Amino acid sequence: MTTKYEALLEKINTIHDIDKAAALLSWDRETNMPPKGDRARIDQMTTLHRLSYEMFTADETGELIEAAAAELADAPYDSNEASLIRYLRRFYADQRKLTPDYVRRASEVSGQARPAWVKARAESNFALFQPWLEQVVELCQEQAELYGYENEPYDALLDKYETNMKTAEVRAIFDAVKKESIPLREAIAARVDAVDDSPVHQPFDIDKQKQFVRTITAAIGYDYERGHLGTVVHPFATSFTRDDARITTRWYPDFLNPALFGGLHESGHAMYEQGTHPDLYRTPLARGTSLGIHESQSRMMENIVGRSYGFWQAHYPALQALFPEQLGKHSVEDFYRAVNKVQPSFIRVEADELTYNFHIILRFELEQAMLNGYLAVKDLPTAWNDKMQELLGVVPPNDAQGCLQDVHWSRPGFGYFPTYALGNLYAAQFYETAVSQNPTIASEMAQGQTTALVAWLRENIHQHGRKFTPGELVQRVTGQPLSHDAFIRYVTTKFSNIYGL
Repeated sequence: MTTKYEALLEKINTIHDIDKAAALLSWDRETNMPPKGDRARIDQMTTLHRLSYEMFTADETGELIEAAAAELADAPYDSNEASLIRYLRRFYADQRKLTPDYVRRASEVSGQARPAWVKARAESNFALFQPWLEQVVELCQEQAELYGYENEPYDALLDKYETNMKTAEVRAIFDAVKKESIPLREAIAARVDAVDDSPVHQPFDIDKQKQFVRTITAAIGYDYERGHLGTVVHPFATSFTRDDARITTRWYPDFLNPALFGGLHESGHAMYEQGTHPDLYRTPLARGTSLGIHESQSRMMENIVGRSYGFWQAHYPALQALFPEQLGKHSVEDFYRAVNKVQPSFIRVEADELTYNFHIILRFELEQAMLNGYLAVKDLPTAWNDKMQELLGVVPPNDAQGCLQDVHWSRPGFGYFPTYALGNLYAAQFYETAVSQNPTIASEMAQGQTTALVAWLRENIHQHGRKFTPGELVQRVTGQPLSHDAFIRYVTTKFSNIYGL
């Protein structure tokens, strides 16, 4: 006889398969689809999103969730069953607040705004994207009202990416990060010429870059038998199962960093999903628990691992062998310092570890201003440039390198950007805890090895998927709530050594 939980699981498995089919269509759209296929692809994805939404929000699904909850009322809190029911109850309540008409309109606008953004960015013409962003802002405002909130509209949206976190909490953390990062940034600026990054700004054959990126991403633990490396305009990772988690990056013929660190970054995301427990298969628990926690895994692999001295001691000889003319005269010390140069930049995804958070704070503040109606979309380019000057001391020469650089505002996804900076803070806090619990991690890292670190991440973070909220997870793993302290200790020690402060 089928139990109530088994009946629920059968329904959830079906919905999960529809969602993953839509994700596969999205992956293909970004990486392989011919341009003229876009109209049909939008229709296909909209249909799948509608079917998934209608199946999940049906009265029957709610009844199945509650019947299974009653059946498993005594299940341990940490069990897969209890965890899935907790997640489904929360997500079901949220989704029921959205109307089918809203879901349809959001999917259609997102589908059409994406190519408009691509064209606007290519031509550095904000006017081409402005009407679509205006619709996105209206959808975000509507979404906040549908979800409801107690304090401020942004809370309703932030919660969907970082469960239970409030805007005021993020604002306080970001204010502390600004306060403690600015003096370090200013001290480094006084010694800006102490680090030369010219070694990474040379002609680099793209096929050789691809070869090396595959080598280093595999070295840190990304499994290519369960993965794939693709090429896109804006790098991302996606997974369909723990055995099919794909990454992308982009290739510049005269700048090495985007390919290397984009590949390492997306590998961190994919390794998280490759590490989820097999028992979570075909359920929404087989994902990272939040975008901030997810970002902690990508930023850890990109920066704490990928920009460490030990990593380049291990891998720089192979890179030199591929590019002897460009790198033969530069030592590993030269290269390590080059990839860690601190310098305000226009592009978020190419920013150094220290100034990266300012890019996120800028977006966090602008999103709130647009959502609350304090900033009209038509005035975004000017507001963006003013914030860049205020926070980073630079002004983009055009909108492509300014307010058009990110794809995220082509969909109603306000509340997403803060998770990037939260990821930096989670990463430092997790790594500090990992080393305190297993000193072998630090000794291996000094030799460019990540075996012990990845094992710790698998045990403490990856395997759990979405079983726990981000607040629960960070407390379980580190014994305290999220704090900016570990990040400040990490960047202060690292950059003081590099810049002789």
